[in-house]
Amino acid sequence: MNIRENRTEDYLGQPVRFFQVENDQGAKTTVMSYGATLVSLYVPDRRGRLDDVVLGFDSLAGYLGPNPYIGATIGRYANRIAGGRFVLDGQAYQLARNDGPNHLHGGIKGFDKVIWQAEPFSQPSGAGVKFSYLSPDGEEGYPGNLFCQVTYLLTDNNQLEISYQATTDRPTHLNLTNHSYFNLSAGKKDNILDHELQIIASAYTPVDKNLIPTGEIKAVADTPFDFCQPVKIGERINQVHGGYDHNYVLDNQGGLVLAARVFEPGSGRLLEFLTTEPGLQFYSGNFLDGTIRGKGGRTYGPRVAFCLESQHFPDSPNQPHFPSTVLRPGEVYQSKTIFRFLSR
Repeated sequence: MNIRENRTEDYLGQPVRFFQVENDQGAKTTVMSYGATLVSLYVPDRRGRLDDVVLGFDSLAGYLGPNPYIGATIGRYANRIAGGRFVLDGQAYQLARNDGPNHLHGGIKGFDKVIWQAEPFSQPSGAGVKFSYLSPDGEEGYPGNLFCQVTYLLTDNNQLEISYQATTDRPTHLNLTNHSYFNLSAGKKDNILDHELQIIASAYTPVDKNLIPTGEIKAVADTPFDFCQPVKIGERINQVHGGYDHNYVLDNQGGLVLAARVFEPGSGRLLEFLTTEPGLQFYSGNFLDGTIRGKGGRTYGPRVAFCLESQHFPDSPNQPHFPSTVLRPGEVYQSKTIFRFLSR
């Protein structure tokens, strides 16, 4: 297991640090302190060939321009909050609105757009980087000074583990995730429609035209949202207006559980997705429009990649029957997600 700081770039006079972690099997990942972002992830196909399976950019400049949160840590609140408003303990809060009338992925300057403190580490099970950030009271409208830590750990059995921990000095809402975009063909196919997806969820949360949950929890049976058994992503995508961008209510809850699998037939890569969260946002890359050029100058067009975002449900602060996202002083927010890579 090897970890090294392989470069530093400047952002407004502050250093942005890049770290590469490589395991004994040759799998490797690069993470950076801007946005506590996953930059690259090389994992083997069925023949043992290593390729990068996540979207990204060759330099910091790409992440500073307009981009749909590629690889970034999302906070304080992943997904949408209706009207950018919530009431907590009788007090109303107005958040930044950056998605029409709504608040999305932490606001105008969310956790994806700040520099985190970085601490590389090694341990018997692997190596990685722990990122830390103090979000001040009032940032993007949220109450409380919030101290967050996000830890990336690459293990020798080709697992990338992301652990989250946070504390606050005032009651607040918190919902953290990672927004990596995956294409398990490593770019050999220009879309992910042939990827076979299984989501272990028999229900989802329908949304309105602004992608805000209606409040209903609906069964996926006999709908295009049914991935209880493996189905090609493209098989029914045209039956969903705009494509998939929906929260699934996971069947397995309580502890770290298997939530999804994705298989890419050409390479043989199999991704198993585990989480402690009650929900999973499946996003099929609908808003990628070909205007972004990523690694090697490659154009990122519609559905070139997918996201699996572990989370509490969208708009939970305004939906009291959804699992609570309230964090209070004295409590410790903890969450964990694992991307496990296999082949067949």
